[in-house]
Amino acid sequence: MAVFIAFPILGLLVILQSAIVAQVPLLHGSADLILLALIAWGVQPRVTTSWHWTVIAAFLLSIVTALPLATVLLAYLLVTGLTRVLRGRIWQWPLLVMLTVTFLGTLIIQLLTIVTLRITGTTIPLGASFNLITLPSALLNLLLAIPMYALIGDLASWIYPEEIEI
Repeated sequence: MAVFIAFPILGLLVILQSAIVAQVPLLHGSADLILLALIAWGVQPRVTTSWHWTVIAAFLLSIVTALPLATVLLAYLLVTGLTRVLRGRIWQWPLLVMLTVTFLGTLIIQLLTIVTLRITGTTIPLGASFNLITLPSALLNLLLAIPMYALIGDLASWIYPEEIEI
């Protein structure tokens, strides 16, 4: 069930991200709702389908972005892997994992995007891209990380209810 619920949830987030969130940038950076949802989903203790959600999200996002599927898939797989590793190490504070991976994940995605753009022939100065795109995107992602954590946490509690012993 958790894999099937990923399609409408991530599809809605892709639509929100491309139609609304992308129209409200800070400098030239914008929030990444898909990244936040994947991190929040991967941080939940009972969730076992975070890799599935990552692949689904990468495919859905590659439809609306100009980046190649390989770049999007690699970026989100790295972020999900980082989430799983840190969740195993800092399991008592999932919100700390959420904030840490949000910042590092934003850097990973922006770095892979810049590398891909350079390979395809689009040159963006590194200093300008870091100051005008990466840092504002990281700030917006960090601002939205806690609300996304709460929303996805409620969704995970609904899909994976705790077993009550009688």
